[in-house]
Amino acid sequence: MNTISVNQFRDNLKSYVEQTVSEHEPLKVTRRAGDDFVVISADDWEREQETLHVLQSSSLMQQIADSLNTHTAKKGYAPTQEQLDEIANL
Repeated sequence: MNTISVNQFRDNLKSYVEQTVSEHEPLKVTRRAGDDFVVISADDWEREQETLHVLQSSSLMQQIADSLNTHTAKKGYAPTQEQLDEIANL
């Protein structure tokens, strides 16, 4: 995560916002007389919130673990060739 001063951020607000949104990289802004803050795109923030939701849900984490075990044991669902063809033709 890049770090800049609040003065740099203020002087180049548009370019820093565009960079944060396009590169999906948060930007830490430091203030001399206060707490620092982080600028992040709305899409990235929503994705982080979804990840936190999954990580905090024991049932979802159990489903992920079960799926990994099934995949590792090669006992998961295997689509038919017809289903694969249908997916590929989308």
